[in-house]
Amino acid sequence: MIPTTIPHGSTARRLEWVHLPPHIRAVVERRTGSPVVSAESQTAGFTPGFASVLTCADGSRHFVKAASLKAQRPFATSYRVEARKLGALPAGAPAPRLLWTHDGDDWVVLGLEYVESRRPRRPWRQSDLDAALAMMTEVASLLTPAPPALALDDFATEFAQWPSCWDHLRTHRPDLPHLEEAAALAARFAEVTGGTTVVHTDVRDDNILLASDGRVLMCDWNWPVVGAPWLDTLFLMIGPRGDGLDVEGVLASHPLTRDVPAEHVDIVLALAVGYFLKSADEPVPPTSPYVRDVQRWQGEVVWQWLCERRAWS
Repeated sequence: MIPTTIPHGSTARRLEWVHLPPHIRAVVERRTGSPVVSAESQTAGFTPGFASVLTCADGSRHFVKAASLKAQRPFATSYRVEARKLGALPAGAPAPRLLWTHDGDDWVVLGLEYVESRRPRRPWRQSDLDAALAMMTEVASLLTPAPPALALDDFATEFAQWPSCWDHLRTHRPDLPHLEEAAALAARFAEVTGGTTVVHTDVRDDNILLASDGRVLMCDWNWPVVGAPWLDTLFLMIGPRGDGLDVEGVLASHPLTRDVPAEHVDIVLALAVGYFLKSADEPVPPTSPYVRDVQRWQGEVVWQWLCERRAWS
């Protein structure tokens, strides 16, 4: 286990309901069909956009996300992409349903299905991980091949710049043991990541909902690509590995990973660790005070994991 002081579940600085302009609050209330009487901001994640569970006067509950195209353009654009991806997912996909959108008045607003749920506890528990792993199998089955309506790039295209993160580490961490060996592994990622499955690419505890009705859902479908069906399962393992769970046992037994060559896993871990360690050196954005801490911790987790797998000192 790698200790951390990251406040899991409380990492975001978000807009609150009172911060939305009156005309956007009016849009939301028209779409929900009842005045909003309370708003519970969702503090997990690393983006500053509005994301709250709204309770209305009629007792209904709604999950609404919103961002300003003027003040928060990257995040508003991300919400716009998310709406398009959610709308193209097939029925039955393990994701909250998109109910409505508002894209105008310099704002992008998404109304999503409210799901009575909780996120996996941190440190990770095996029971929560087992539930998430079952969902990974469901996703790979349902989303292979990738629905054409999603119009996704392949993994190699989307992640083409990640091997160059090792150039940064050559300059800033030249004494890192086995640096060149790890960089050489990362450079080979396109050889092992191809496939026809929708890969979410951002599978973490704060993007997973364990619903009270037994469903397990993934949120934030902003960055899906087409790639190998085992990639999301490997990415999911980073948090549990850092929290002390036996993820090697998972890889050896899970149907999506048990037949993946060890070298392929190491190549993707090398790709990820370069990205995490480089990103951790970037300035801390005022809108996301913990994102660099999280990236640094993930980098340490993956680096130790890779070194253990490769028997590097």
